[in-house]
Amino acid sequence: MTSILPVTLTGEYVRLEPLSQDHHDGLVDAVNDGELWKLWYTAIPAPEAMAAEIDRRLELQTQGSMLPFATRRLGDGKLVGMTTFMNIDASLPRVEIGSTWNAAGAQGSGTNPDSKLLLLSHAFETLGCTSVEFRTSWHNHQSRAAIARLGAKQDGVLRSNSRLPNGTLRDVVVFSILPNEWPGVKAGLEFRLAKRR
Repeated sequence: MTSILPVTLTGEYVRLEPLSQDHHDGLVDAVNDGELWKLWYTAIPAPEAMAAEIDRRLELQTQGSMLPFATRRLGDGKLVGMTTFMNIDASLPRVEIGSTWNAAGAQGSGTNPDSKLLLLSHAFETLGCTSVEFRTSWHNHQSRAAIARLGAKQDGVLRSNSRLPNGTLRDVVVFSILPNEWPGVKAGLEFRLAKRR
């Protein structure tokens, strides 16, 4: 594999659409649901910074290190967040699923496990990834628990690995899923989604 190209992925609850500036207004509405940019331990764009964040992600896509998506809830057609394949290493291939956020009103609704099922299926079954990584802040207990629920294994903690906009040093928890673990992870995600029907 030499590149990871934009693709639309459609599941039971969400459609992951290749990110564009056309998503701007819907993403501003989504980030206002819960005022997510005020969370101190993560970096979620404020409404006035959304256009710049979309541009940043698209520039990383041009460089080949990110494939960004807007997350659209199928039930009502509203945009509920963003997610990406990032830190792409096309030579292996390997990706990280990250820079993800979901509107407060979408959390716990099935949109996140559906998104993860779509991304992981594409990574392992289409792209042939050797591993898929997840990273989150040590202080983001909700995210850490959600990643562990997927069946990802914690690889370690990178202490003082990055600096947040407020100057705080961030400890990053690293998780991964390997190809031999994917069938079990997939079965777990499918079971979780089936329970919502």
